[in-house]
Amino acid sequence: MLSELLHRHQADFGPVLPLDLNSPEVARLDFTAANPLLTAANLHDTATFDQLVARLLADKNALIGVGGYLEDRVIYRRSPGLFDADPTAPARSLHLGVDVWVRAGTPVLAPLQATVHSIQDNEGHGNYGPTVILEHELEGVVFYTLYGHLSRRETALLRPGLVIDKGDTFAEVGPAPENGDWPPHLHFQVIADLQTRVGDFPGVALMSERATWAALCPDPNLILQSRHLTTD
Repeated sequence: MLSELLHRHQADFGPVLPLDLNSPEVARLDFTAANPLLTAANLHDTATFDQLVARLLADKNALIGVGGYLEDRVIYRRSPGLFDADPTAPARSLHLGVDVWVRAGTPVLAPLQATVHSIQDNEGHGNYGPTVILEHELEGVVFYTLYGHLSRRETALLRPGLVIDKGDTFAEVGPAPENGDWPPHLHFQVIADLQTRVGDFPGVALMSERATWAALCPDPNLILQSRHLTTD
């Protein structure tokens, strides 16, 4: 399994952001229904959402927020119809990546040598915005990392097939509204099989399909290695 491969190579990964994700300035943020602050919040309004993120960080004396992997989130109600055109379909709420809530303009680094697989601006309120998918190989196994909510300026310079060395900056965290109209953050996701997709991949799935998607998209913290993301 890809998760086992990533675990064996943890010492080989570099940072995805030029930040210490084990710092006391980092805190885990909760975007599930268990968080009472989300109940009445107008998450459709990005400025209000940004203020909510700032409050969550301030409550924990933190500057950076992390979290989200396999979290059953309520925040996707801000963009009805984005994930499922059929309003009668079960709502997707299972988050498949890790979000790191940081300032726009924060550099994004390749955690290991990579080739740019694809770039796409996934426009729309609540979507990824500018997105980059990198292709990697370890022990002959090919896998991918996805970076969502980037800035347009840097991603416009990338081309499929471009080789990026470990530690190289290849993008920046984007501002709203070009980042999909979110408070600034990086969506980081690991993918075993893109299933022929280019420039985009589901970041949210049905809770009923948790086991399937968890195998396809293993824990990004195997690369990020933040104690704040460790499951108790």
